[in-house]
Amino acid sequence: MSIAVRCVTDPACVWSWGFEPVVRALMVEFGEDVEWTFAMGGLAQAWGERDRDRMVHHWLEATDETGMPTDPLGWWEAPLASSHPACRAVKAAERQDPAATGRYLRALREGICALRRPLDRAGELAAVAVEVGLDGERLVADLGSAEVGAALAADFELARSVPEVVRDAGKVRCSRPDDRERVPFPTLRFEGPGGATTWTCGVRPLEFVREQALAAGARPSGDPRPAPLAALRRFGAMATVEVAAVCAIEPAAAEAELAALARDGAADAVPVLAGRLWRAAER
Repeated sequence: MSIAVRCVTDPACVWSWGFEPVVRALMVEFGEDVEWTFAMGGLAQAWGERDRDRMVHHWLEATDETGMPTDPLGWWEAPLASSHPACRAVKAAERQDPAATGRYLRALREGICALRRPLDRAGELAAVAVEVGLDGERLVADLGSAEVGAALAADFELARSVPEVVRDAGKVRCSRPDDRERVPFPTLRFEGPGGATTWTCGVRPLEFVREQALAAGARPSGDPRPAPLAALRRFGAMATVEVAAVCAIEPAAAEAELAALARDGAADAVPVLAGRLWRAAER
């Protein structure tokens, strides 16, 4: 393994959802040369009615800037009370199967940000675990374990230990409601052989993030980029901008190819209030 990348994030962070095209493009380009781990940041311990309008605006802004589809009506119809249960569930999934952590985190993001699922209760969090091949009953049992609690506390402390590179970039943020300083979500820390370290803070363009990975010592796999259908089969649901990033084609070309796949019955469109996702049709 050439380098390690640690992503500090939160399942309910809409900007982390907007960053998914970059994450998936890096996974394809660098393959097994980059090992991903995810630290949960604890975006908000509690949201209330007064937060709803602000969050709707926030989500629409993220969609406009990143192209990732969202459904902000969830803030009125099934609002999250807190992001902490989903953060805890990610650590429980990691304890059960570290290799499934990223898959489970993605499913939570997708459910919260695009599919209007209120993923802040144990039953819903367990249902998503089953969908990605984990043991839902074990996940619920692990939510209350001391090991998961300690792992979550360590992640929260990591997110609140703001490095100078984040301060120098003017990217310090605060969590709610305690207003403690934290890094922005997502923050990536690339660490290569010999301790070479680079950072990205918040949503940044793919090319910039790629440069930081290369500077830390990451090596492109050299494998050809997948066609859109192959990308859908590898990753599951994808937005058009994700397909474009992963396949290294323009968004308009990705949309045209995805529409053609849908006409041929090879892909299905999943409507989202502000946009849509695509899935490979079942064979």
